[in-house]
Amino acid sequence: MLCAAVQAVAQVRLPAVRLPNLPPASLPSLPEQGLLPLDAEASAALGQLDSRSLRELRQQRIHELLRRHRDVLEADPHGAPIVRGELLAFSPPESALASALAAGFTVLREQDLPEIGARIVVLHTHADTAAALAQLKRSDPSGRYDFNHLYLPSGRLSGALTAAARGPVSGAERGGAPAMPAGTRIGLIDDGVDARHPSLRPSTIHAHGCAGEGVPAVHGTAIASLLAGRDGRFHGAAPGAELYAADVFCGQATGGSVDQVAEAFAWLMHEQVPVINVSLVGPPDRTLESVVAGAVARGYLIVAAVGNDGPAAPPLYPAAWPGVVGVTAVDARHRVLPEAERGPQVKFAAPGADMSAALAPRGYALVRGTSFAAPLVAGLLAQSLHSPDKAVADATLTGLEQRAQHPGAPGLDPVYGYGLVGLELAPAATLAGLRSQ
Repeated sequence: MLCAAVQAVAQVRLPAVRLPNLPPASLPSLPEQGLLPLDAEASAALGQLDSRSLRELRQQRIHELLRRHRDVLEADPHGAPIVRGELLAFSPPESALASALAAGFTVLREQDLPEIGARIVVLHTHADTAAALAQLKRSDPSGRYDFNHLYLPSGRLSGALTAAARGPVSGAERGGAPAMPAGTRIGLIDDGVDARHPSLRPSTIHAHGCAGEGVPAVHGTAIASLLAGRDGRFHGAAPGAELYAADVFCGQATGGSVDQVAEAFAWLMHEQVPVINVSLVGPPDRTLESVVAGAVARGYLIVAAVGNDGPAAPPLYPAAWPGVVGVTAVDARHRVLPEAERGPQVKFAAPGADMSAALAPRGYALVRGTSFAAPLVAGLLAQSLHSPDKAVADATLTGLEQRAQHPGAPGLDPVYGYGLVGLELAPAATLAGLRSQ
């Protein structure tokens, strides 16, 4: 028997589901992490959580993040995490910027976004951050100012999985991954990707962020494997595709801030990467909304997880912004996950439970959540869109809509969107090789 440590990041502290035909998971006690057990009973209990409880799970993690890093983080008036003392101005006129400086603000840094003809100015204040934002808006009512919000993969799954050991996979199994069209490229905005993982070694990975010093992490590695991974019977949606991975966390307390996410979008647009996966969630933010709108208008497909706060929860972003391809998750029986958000932001449903993904630095983890459904949709879209082009992007989305299965109401259903896609990918992910360590 093989006992492999399993740890995966999702968007809410939820139990992963054991793979079919495997012995029950045996877990150590994990009370200090506030995690639910990795077994079928916990998975069944998940369906009984109401929307308020699901939102509270994510809020607990945010509260802990703010408590640990109160020197650099605080909450906005709605409780969302922001960088303390920082405000963002999107393409401010020089007159407004001069007024801000005269009022006591200082410029921390500036970032040009030539791909969308814009720039972001990060302002610092020693005053109350919310009061300072209100002051900027009063001084320049037509300007676009906001907090420097954080966008997060908001939860973690961990434990130990016991499974039967497997030997090397056969040549027939290796042939199971489909060949990708030449020029298939996918962008990823997340935390760090561990390119040493066996499933990612066949792919060309362009890493960005962290001043060139990669910070491999669990969530980004898992998402990357579902995008472009290939290892024996395991493969992602676009195995072997060229992956452009932007780390917007770099192991920092302020990781996932809007200015870092915006810089990642700028890099991916500079590299002309047409499909971008974002398995992060956060509040509405005027700066990031403007960046996303600029990318969508120029023919980029942005695929984002809708979040796991429950069916009645307020929408999360970037999935809920116009033009973004919001993705929900279904289990092995094609039932939408009870924790998945619902609404007009849902464009497609894809497998997001009862399957596995790469565990950094090696091995595989059981995963659950809309975080892990989004890369399957992104990988499918990337096979048809090889360069940013609005007309081709629209046609690519239409083609995927036509191939989707429709378990819900006709048209755009708030539960399944336009329907289920990527169902053929679930067995490949479920049968991930849990190799001898």
